[in-house]
Amino acid sequence: MFRGALWLLAGRGYVGRGLSTRSGGSTPDWTEKVSEIKKKIQSALPGGPWDPLYDTSHLPPEHSDVVIVGGGVLGLSVAYWLKRLEKPRGAIKVLVVDRDHTYSQASTGLSVGGIRQQFSLPENIQLSLFSVDFLRNINEYLAVVDDPPLDVQFNPSGYLLLASEKGAAIMESNVKVQRQEGAKVCLMSPEQLQNKFPWINTDGVALASYGFITSSSRMQTSSGKEMTLKRIHEVHVKMDHSLEYQPVECALVINAAGAWSGQVAELAGIGKGPPGTLEGTKLPVEPRKRYVYFWHCPEGPGLETPFMADTSGAYFRREGLGHNYLGGCSPTEEEEPDPGNLEVDHDFFQDKVWPHLAHRVPAFQSLKVRSAWAGYYDYNTFDQNGVVGPHPLVVNMYFATGFSGHGLQQAPAVGRAVAEMVLEGQFQTINLSSLLFSRFYLGEKVEERNII
Repeated sequence: MFRGALWLLAGRGYVGRGLSTRSGGSTPDWTEKVSEIKKKIQSALPGGPWDPLYDTSHLPPEHSDVVIVGGGVLGLSVAYWLKRLEKPRGAIKVLVVDRDHTYSQASTGLSVGGIRQQFSLPENIQLSLFSVDFLRNINEYLAVVDDPPLDVQFNPSGYLLLASEKGAAIMESNVKVQRQEGAKVCLMSPEQLQNKFPWINTDGVALASYGFITSSSRMQTSSGKEMTLKRIHEVHVKMDHSLEYQPVECALVINAAGAWSGQVAELAGIGKGPPGTLEGTKLPVEPRKRYVYFWHCPEGPGLETPFMADTSGAYFRREGLGHNYLGGCSPTEEEEPDPGNLEVDHDFFQDKVWPHLAHRVPAFQSLKVRSAWAGYYDYNTFDQNGVVGPHPLVVNMYFATGFSGHGLQQAPAVGRAVAEMVLEGQFQTINLSSLLFSRFYLGEKVEERNII
């Protein structure tokens, strides 16, 4: 995987004129040219084998079939499935680029790391169900011959959502959909909740949901107006600690840049047209900062503790075996912090998180915060759901972004879906047509009631 900033070089052509990698000719055989130059230089130098004038191993290749922008879990999942599903083997060259090689600010590593099936959209439920299966059987997918079995420390302790009287009917409706899709979810009364989890204060809880884990080149508008299609021909990768940009010719670009995917889309000209048109429709994904707090509480809940989301929006889960916990709470629109940095607001925990936690779990009244950090949601301001598949006008840019906090848990299934669309031209296993980019232009929101 290569790192650095990038530029996208796009060209446009009117529909029906034919699209090629380069206008005005075919791609030159650079390997043959370089080989000829080496031979000439070698013949002019005295003795010894060929010694390159400088090391180019740190540079990305000059050509790649697919460039994936974003090396987080979604980008790497797309890369994995492209290579797994390709026919024949070795048919596709895939390059993954990311600007943060340390992953110190990557949303993947800074997330709380929960996985749940309790969504209201069938598509989201199916994505999570496959991801659970992928993680449970990860050695069937990622094991390396003669290497020890992989251990990703997958700890399926369940997910517990609490509802007030106001939200009880919606929870019942959601659970019905979840069961129809094959999720293992049960409804619990306050009495049942108290019996199973005696550390919970059920004041204000009317119902609980407990999820447990078992095993064409022409396009026209409706008015008939002819549109202009564009293609990306090159991705310019800025090298680390350098002003140098390395051009990489490519056939496809996968935008999996997470919180920054909206900016990457703009580099390709997406959203630059007149307002109210498809050309002027932006990718509505932006960074939203979220805090994660890590605390210790000797009297806190034990090993049976699920990932719990309170009626207030506060949530927590057990971390390890030493009475340590992770948690937080998403802010209101008015409380949204500045995403320009990853500084932590410790007052937010004291004022907005801890009071709710201590009310729901009385043992948490004596908790001690040991550390905290911040990370980014790739927040879809339109409907807080993912964007999957190709752009309708920039025809060789595909999206895997905008999951607004549930990208990590759905990444295995999303990567497979994008790979299916690239290789087969349509979704094969889970139909994610409702998550296509076109819904932003059409104004068709995909409503998910269970956003945390």
